[in-house]
Amino acid sequence: MAENKGVLVLCETKEGKLASISTELLGGGRKLASDLGEELAAVLVGSGVAGLAQEAIAYGADKVYVVDDPILKDYQTDSYLPVMEKVVGQAMPQVLIMGQTSIGRDLAPRLAFRLKTAAVLGCLELAIDPQSKKLLQTKPVYGGNAQAVFTTDSFPQIATVRPKAMTPLEPDQSRKGEVVKIEAGLDPSAIRAKVLEKVPEEVTGIKLEDAEVVVGGGRGIGNTEGFEQLEALAKLLKGAVGATRPPCDNGWMPTGAQIGLTGKIIAPELYIAVALSGSSQHMSGCSGSKTIVAINKDPEANIFREARFGVVGDWKKVVPALTEKLKELLAK
Repeated sequence: MAENKGVLVLCETKEGKLASISTELLGGGRKLASDLGEELAAVLVGSGVAGLAQEAIAYGADKVYVVDDPILKDYQTDSYLPVMEKVVGQAMPQVLIMGQTSIGRDLAPRLAFRLKTAAVLGCLELAIDPQSKKLLQTKPVYGGNAQAVFTTDSFPQIATVRPKAMTPLEPDQSRKGEVVKIEAGLDPSAIRAKVLEKVPEEVTGIKLEDAEVVVGGGRGIGNTEGFEQLEALAKLLKGAVGATRPPCDNGWMPTGAQIGLTGKIIAPELYIAVALSGSSQHMSGCSGSKTIVAINKDPEANIFREARFGVVGDWKKVVPALTEKLKELLAK
């Protein structure tokens, strides 16, 4: 029986390029493979994706498995599941990682069941145990109040990783690697669902998960007009505005702006947290921020334990004053 070796990354694509989650996973996968002393492989599944193999190699892959077929144009469980089962059967990886995306969340547990192994979803960190060489999979538990480390005895060890949890490598176009083409071999009649239309999310300005600066507001902002003040601050800093769950539930902000355990994961250079308590559920979505600045009138708010800098005061006075001071400094 063949031995499971190396790390395999499922690379998603977006607008004809590798999606950001894919380059992040390749960066993290490269370290895992190095710690194992084994190979990092990537798999590209879709239609017209063969040309992206070199991009995956540039971002750290040693080998790229390509399954390119028009029938795979749109993600469907019925098509991607047997294809990934076929790829894994050929690649025989010790570790298989996917993004904690709509694709990864759907595919990982189904594939694990097919392969008679386990999948750990929503990981914040992956590492190789120096002694056992098993994959250590760290993820939030108890609503984000704690983190647990999981290991599995079966192979491949499958995990999905949250966006921004890993850092991509600088692409090296001079890297060489092997490209292996695999036929999909699918029967169209086996695909029971059909994508009729895609409606892209309308985003004005910088996308929240891509922003280098994020201004986040909590329940204490109070209304839509309050978030307009945060918008003015964010615009000045060329950033984006996010929110905790209550403002989204109340309709002050769109649901796509929610940051946290059940929202988006961000890791900006600067996160300005305004009138939010800093609950564990929210912090699960922004703990990767390089610098957190908190503005809250409650000196005992949990956010001050997480922040590097803090201002105790009424945001209605602090934010306008900060905005005006920034305008003054930027005008110089």
